[in-house]
Amino acid sequence: MPVALTEHDAAERRSKVLEAARWCFLNFGFSKTSLEDIAKRAGISRTLLYRTFKDKEDIFTAVFAHWLVARHPEAQKAANGQGDPLERLLTVCRVMVLEPWSDMSAAPMGSEFFDVCARIDPEIDARHRKVALQCVEAILGSQADAEVFLLALDGLLGDQPKVQVLERRLRVLAERFVPSKAAGRGGSRR
Repeated sequence: MPVALTEHDAAERRSKVLEAARWCFLNFGFSKTSLEDIAKRAGISRTLLYRTFKDKEDIFTAVFAHWLVARHPEAQKAANGQGDPLERLLTVCRVMVLEPWSDMSAAPMGSEFFDVCARIDPEIDARHRKVALQCVEAILGSQADAEVFLLALDGLLGDQPKVQVLERRLRVLAERFVPSKAAGRGGSRR
């Protein structure tokens, strides 16, 4: 008779599977990742994998939610917090874009990650974009400015830059929307 898992053990197993699956998807791509690859990397059997997830798409959706959607509370806290608007905007960008980009850009199949998610579960992709818009709008004070900022941010990713290059680009972009007080501009908008 199988031993029932505690809630903590089940959550730990799920997290281990999601980390293993994320690594597999980023390194092998969605189509070339097998359930066997994920189970092996997580150190569990395929049978145990099926007790937690129904199929590969279910795992991929959970990976996306676990990895990116879990960042939303931190980004929302930064966006709605006190302090310098430029630093808040940079923090939102770091949490929602730069940190995930760092993982993805270092992986062989990282560039396909968002495309696959948008195809498999467009609602999660839309939710991620909606939260990004809300965060940026909370800082800039205008939905139109937030939309333009996010479109420009998407453009910064077009040539799949190295993390350091993206970080510099993000700062330049953010300073165009929220000029730095330290730069002697007094924080006024252009």
